[in-house]
Amino acid sequence: MFTRQKVAALVGELLGAGVLTLLILSVQRSTIGVPFFVAIAAGLAVALMSFAVGNTSGGHFNPAITIGFWTARRISTARAILYVAAQLLGAWFAYALYTYFVNNTLQQVGGRYSGRVLAAEAVGTGIFAFGFAAAVYQRFTRPAIASFCGLALMIGIVAASSASLGLLNPAVALGVRAWVWGTYVLGPILGAIIGINLYALLFTDSGAKDLAAVVNTGGSNKKTAKKNKK
Repeated sequence: MFTRQKVAALVGELLGAGVLTLLILSVQRSTIGVPFFVAIAAGLAVALMSFAVGNTSGGHFNPAITIGFWTARRISTARAILYVAAQLLGAWFAYALYTYFVNNTLQQVGGRYSGRVLAAEAVGTGIFAFGFAAAVYQRFTRPAIASFCGLALMIGIVAASSASLGLLNPAVALGVRAWVWGTYVLGPILGAIIGINLYALLFTDSGAKDLAAVVNTGGSNKKTAKKNKK
């Protein structure tokens, strides 16, 4: 059963991804469409929408971030699937709205698979996801999380833009006509999984305990093996 809170969470993810995609389209296709200005627009959009609806949905607005938190067991499978669907739908709506505004269709801009583009998108998203995870795991206030995530996204986009479009978001890739599985879809997902789980494992109390348990288990296994040999 969909409660009011669950519906609000899905609508929040749809609106967040849609606003982010629309802002990136508007700036990227304008005369000031340089990476720095795209990064500023994306960061401000994430900060605004995260502050507005983040308490309801978590403010992911990005399938890669949702999948990353799912692998870290911070979100259930059913909710992750619904979030990703809502984010992609929001980006598609943004594309439809933008093409209506400019009265023109957009050409595909993603190009073909490139290892450099894949790596750039993964690194940029890893930076963004690491900052996002830091804000979540340290339990910042909502205004602080919104600001921190917006700043982390700006830095991630600038870092990736030397080799790629700096999208860092499969939903945005869909909206800007850069849906290339091997680069603008896979790259952000890999980066988010690594960034979020790296922070959770090394920089949180629960992650430190889990890592210590693994190390201790490995050590005791070695000792047991030596005893068995004797």
